[in-house]
Amino acid sequence: MDKETAGFIRRHKVIAICRRLYGPDLLSLASALSQGGVNMLEVTFDQSDPECIKKTSEAIRSLLEKFGSCMEIGAGTVLTKEQVMAAKDAGASYIISPNVDVEIIKYTKALGLVSVPGAMTPSEILTAHNAGADFVKLFPSGTLGFNYIKDILAPISHVKLVATGGVTEETLPEYLKLGFAGAGVSGRLSEKKLIAEGNFEEITRRAQAFSKIASDY
Repeated sequence: MDKETAGFIRRHKVIAICRRLYGPDLLSLASALSQGGVNMLEVTFDQSDPECIKKTSEAIRSLLEKFGSCMEIGAGTVLTKEQVMAAKDAGASYIISPNVDVEIIKYTKALGLVSVPGAMTPSEILTAHNAGADFVKLFPSGTLGFNYIKDILAPISHVKLVATGGVTEETLPEYLKLGFAGAGVSGRLSEKKLIAEGNFEEITRRAQAFSKIASDY
């Protein structure tokens, strides 16, 4: 499963990040994204919520039940082995974290899932890569900026990077030109205001813009 999922990520490139959204709103968001050509959704564990394992697991199951034939669903902000297993049991195919934890990477791979830990420095990126990560999430990409990114790319060009943090329709092409495997997108594809207004047409329009950019690379 991990090879198929890794290939799916490389082909489609854009992962929509969904935080603290459940039930009908989550399903409506997924539908809008899918209609716009964004076929990957990361459901994050809300670490401040004692019920996060239950809520995230249920969210992943509900998404797969409705969109499993066309979308790859992953879990995000995964910090513990318990959360990795819960995500796997719910049907998630990739595990995304904000940090580099070698034990989590190895456990994720042992379970046959795709590992995408988050890193900022060259040392962290290479630690994650050498531990077996399929991709390394460069986070926070937007804050680090392109000057920093260009400086570190030369010695780590063999690592498949995913940009996350402030990625927009304007900056995505630059990441892909630099050789990034893809990007995690939160605000532009899961804006709370649009969801509250029920304006899923705008989310579909934005998803179309992102998927068009991804298809050009």
